Amino acid sequence: MYFHQNIHFSIARLLYFPLIIILFSFLFSCSKTEQVYLYEVNEVEVTQAGVNKNTLKSDLEFISLAYSDLFGTTLTENQLLVLVTGYNAVGDKGLIADVIIRNFLNNPGADVPSAQQMRADVPAFIQATYRRFYVREPGEYELWFFENLIANDPDITPEIIYYAFLTSDEYRYF
Repeated sequence: MYFHQNIHFSIARLLYFPLIIILFSFLFSCSKTEQVYLYEVNEVEVTQAGVNKNTLKSDLEFISLAYSDLFGTTLTENQLLVLVTGYNAVGDKGLIADVIIRNFLNNPGADVPSAQQMRADVPAFIQATYRRFYVREPGEYELWFFENLIANDPDITPEIIYYAFLTSDEYRYF
């Protein structure tokens, strides 16, 4: 009986030995240290463009400045009174502002460059538009966005770009 137990113990040892070796090799292969990469980056302060503009233009200022920005001159008192009266008569200020801006842009006296002038030097057009309407320089992303928009869409006109600027939230603030 002792011999039989001893053989059984030896066979069990032979069977477990390869399992133990496999287990240890698995544990050692899992304990591989992960390599850490360190990238050095220059610190850059990021701010939103136009964030310092916090004074809302009055209805009178909005209409008067939009006209001045497009025509290079001021409205007469009578013209301004008619526009402000119409503006105040409609409950939806966004709708009437849209109509006024579209009217200004469709007027042949508006100082809007041609599509050929815009496409001749797109970066200069974008920078001039930002200076004219937002009184600031465009950020890198803004410059890229409008360059890409104009380059990829032949239907984009200066009137569309001006309309977007004049009806934006940033234009409504000083």
